[in-house]
Amino acid sequence: MNPHVYTAPREWTRLHPVSPLLGGWAIFGLVIAYVLHQQIPAWVAGSDFDAAWEFFDQFPILGILVAALLGFALVLGASVWQWRRREYRIGDDAVYLRQGIVTQQQRQARLDRLQAVDVVQPLLARIFGFAAINVQVAGGNQSGIELKFLRLGDAEALRNEILALAAGVKTAQRPDDAPPAPGENAPAASSRLREHVGERAAALGNVEDVLRGTERVNTAVAAAEEQPVYEVPTARLLGSIALSGPALFLLAMLPVALIAAFAFRVDVVGVLVGVIGGSLVAVVGALAGLLGFFWSRFNGGFGFTAGISADGLRLRHGLTETRRQTVPPGRVAAIRLHQPWLWRTQDWWRITINVAGYGESQESVSVLHPVATREEALRAVWLILPDLGDPDPTGTLGLAMSGRGDDGGFTISPEAARRLDPLQWRFRGVRATDRALLIRRGRWERELFVVPHERTQSLGLSQGPLRRALGLANVEVHSVQGPVTPVATHLALDDAVALIDAQAARAREGRRRQTPEQWMQAVGLDV
Repeated sequence: MNPHVYTAPREWTRLHPVSPLLGGWAIFGLVIAYVLHQQIPAWVAGSDFDAAWEFFDQFPILGILVAALLGFALVLGASVWQWRRREYRIGDDAVYLRQGIVTQQQRQARLDRLQAVDVVQPLLARIFGFAAINVQVAGGNQSGIELKFLRLGDAEALRNEILALAAGVKTAQRPDDAPPAPGENAPAASSRLREHVGERAAALGNVEDVLRGTERVNTAVAAAEEQPVYEVPTARLLGSIALSGPALFLLAMLPVALIAAFAFRVDVVGVLVGVIGGSLVAVVGALAGLLGFFWSRFNGGFGFTAGISADGLRLRHGLTETRRQTVPPGRVAAIRLHQPWLWRTQDWWRITINVAGYGESQESVSVLHPVATREEALRAVWLILPDLGDPDPTGTLGLAMSGRGDDGGFTISPEAARRLDPLQWRFRGVRATDRALLIRRGRWERELFVVPHERTQSLGLSQGPLRRALGLANVEVHSVQGPVTPVATHLALDDAVALIDAQAARAREGRRRQTPEQWMQAVGLDV
């Protein structure tokens, strides 16, 4: 018996019927949260336990369950209605989505503007074999498409075909990109796509590299073979969290509190209540905000692996929610390497990137490496920018990561910057290679920004009253929206003006020689 082959739909198709159920269960969480909100303050205050349950005398458990079931039914009914009015399909040039109950809306994510494709599995979805797929494209807010939820095999098949088409592969050569012939089905189209990829790859002698999939599901268009590049050990991830600023703050708070309580007779509990507030909600909120940093870093960095394939850069990470990201080559607009002070003893770096479509609010999905050694950091930059445009890229990046002054040919802040920044002015600098602009800053917490010239969208020069009086200026390099904000600070005004003029010319030249959006054409494949 042949195993089931998953294909991406060419005709309008609904999401999986389980999708409405995933939204309806939230009503039970709201009911439980309401009950706890009403009762926990009384329990914490030491009220009689039986008296606290008088709440249920007014609202019997049966009544609460009935109300929850009614609410679930209403939410489920609305979700089913929305599900029936929500369909998607894929074409040779875009992924299409139409939805709407009163007013119908049709959206498309153009594949020639593709930025990233993510397959996301929250905990419950992973248990039952479902996944959501996010297609991120360049454009304004909400320009991408999110599909919740598909069977894992369907999500993988859709992702594989999206990446193949975005790479420049077409299903068949029809005149004027005509639609499929009558009676032609989606499996046949996907089969032609696989054959076409195979023919083109065979011409280069790497058919196995393109066609041999590594996923556990059988898809019509197999995922390209992946070459692992690095992975993050759990012990190193835990060590990086332990050496973080919030961890140091918590560690220092304990002896400070003990000294204040026993040596100076300070009412520590009273001080905390005065600062945070006496309500349970305030206490829980403060704890959640403090512990949330540790959980987000551990959950987001758990099992972090990176690989390179014909599709592009692949990232996998997550404990309770697993995320598999695929970013095609050349889509990263800016890179930030950050080394906190406590990480310097281990020479660890955290690397984040700007990718159009993710935005500023999604720093957790903009991480290229949560905690990298120096060697891994250099390798991660190479994944994004294989050609730095420098005869000695490793030495240049090494000096940029930990150098000072004009080491490595950096333009640094002048002596006048000492008045505004007496401790760090010698560690600030900027340098351009043939392919990217490097911005360095930081004495204790080091930072390095790498911006490919062709990804420079605009430039800005700013001067406050003090900088104007000292003849200094900041140069802002505007990238796509994201957590990375490259700024060269406290430059001499003449150097800042020269940098803007030169970088504008480099950006124009970079865009002129930029490779096509469909990257397979860039490497010489006749598609």
